Amino acid sequence: QLQASGGGLVQAGGSLRLSCAASGRTGSSFVMGWFRRAPGKEREFVAAIARRFDSTLYADSLKGRFTIIRDNAKNGVFLQMDSLKPEDTAVYYCALDLSGRYASRDQSSYEYWGQGTLVTVSS
Repeated sequence: QLQASGGGLVQAGGSLRLSCAASGRTGSSFVMGWFRRAPGKEREFVAAIARRFDSTLYADSLKGRFTIIRDNAKNGVFLQMDSLKPEDTAVYYCALDLSGRYASRDQSSYEYWGQGTLVTVSS
């Protein structure tokens, strides 16, 4: 089970840190990712990190502003979001691929999904 938190309202240019914690055993090799769905749009990939090699992958448009970080204490991940823009407004979902070895942007490879946390960026 995944629990995402940390969403809220922030002004453009501000920062937010999302958190996702996984309950239960995850093993030594898994991938956790963040996706988002903006109003009226399809869900899209944001970032992912692989536990085994600590490799990361980002959506090209978000590189340099978003950072995915492992949360070893809670067996989860953070998503640090800086220089936020109104177009970053979306529901953000964390996802878990229990058997993954490499960070992936493929939504179908993730078996478990969190409930989503809303991020609203005002202009």
